[in-house]
Amino acid sequence: MQAVGISAYGAPDVLRLTERPMPAAGEGEVLIRVSASGVNRPDVLQRTGNYPVPPGASDIPGLEVAGVIESGDAAAMTAAGLAVGDRVCALVAGGGYAQFCVAPVGQCLPVPEGLDDVAAATLPETFFTVWSNVFDRARLQSGETLLIQGGTSGIGVTAIQMAKALGARVIATAGSDDKCAACLALGADHAINYKTQDFVAAVADLTGGQGVNVILDMVAGSYVARELDCLAEDGRLVIIAVQGGVKSEINAGMVLRRRLTITGSTLRPRPVSFKAAIAQCLRTTVWPLLANGRIKPVVYRAFNAEDAASAHALMESNQHIGKLVLVWS
Repeated sequence: MQAVGISAYGAPDVLRLTERPMPAAGEGEVLIRVSASGVNRPDVLQRTGNYPVPPGASDIPGLEVAGVIESGDAAAMTAAGLAVGDRVCALVAGGGYAQFCVAPVGQCLPVPEGLDDVAAATLPETFFTVWSNVFDRARLQSGETLLIQGGTSGIGVTAIQMAKALGARVIATAGSDDKCAACLALGADHAINYKTQDFVAAVADLTGGQGVNVILDMVAGSYVARELDCLAEDGRLVIIAVQGGVKSEINAGMVLRRRLTITGSTLRPRPVSFKAAIAQCLRTTVWPLLANGRIKPVVYRAFNAEDAASAHALMESNQHIGKLVLVWS
């Protein structure tokens, strides 16, 4: 089969179309003929040598795919209500940038009605991540306010729509007026241009000084101290990436006085059972919202698989809004 491999750690042009052996599905797994592969920030980190592959995972990048089940564990598929020939999208620990990919049955979801495979390939990584962090870890409730740092990223466009659909108020930050307009178009109640506004002051103004209940942060670093100033009493800050650095200096007294929670997680190394539980929550709660159009995938651009380097270059430019996809012919 053809796959996009990392020839050496470095710039986007180290991504090369190569020939690889066909993977085989094992117990509890299916083999998917891939139509489209989602492109995500962790893929860029893996390409640059900053995101080690978990033990046992493929060294081929790519954490989400959409396509058709070719073969697999018949009993596991039957138990999950799946069969050979079904269109699915799946979260994987690696191997997504390829014509064929093995996925655990529990991490496969049916392609929502009305979506093509390009749109479906944008769902697993961000939807699993947002559900796990915003709703499980941070316990966002209907009627609460969520602040999303980076509202036009793949995570951001998912979090805006999911939080609004489930009854939250949403404030998003973005790096330009056009991106702020995109956040509002996706349903955010307010958008803050962090390059021209102090987001701490803006949040205070928008919440009448009360602060937000939950913050979804992909920056960390110096942002953490400022984000604590944005939280309401009993507020929860959840960190899912460290683009601004891994070290933060905070006011621990504020954490005590206001009963704040600072948490975070990475999804890729978690066990299949953990991810399968998220999949079931998504299938019950969120997949109907995709089928009826209440939540819509945001595909910025699809590339032919051989142009994976161009997709990575675009992602690193931060000029996109939403998700990037590789398409296999």
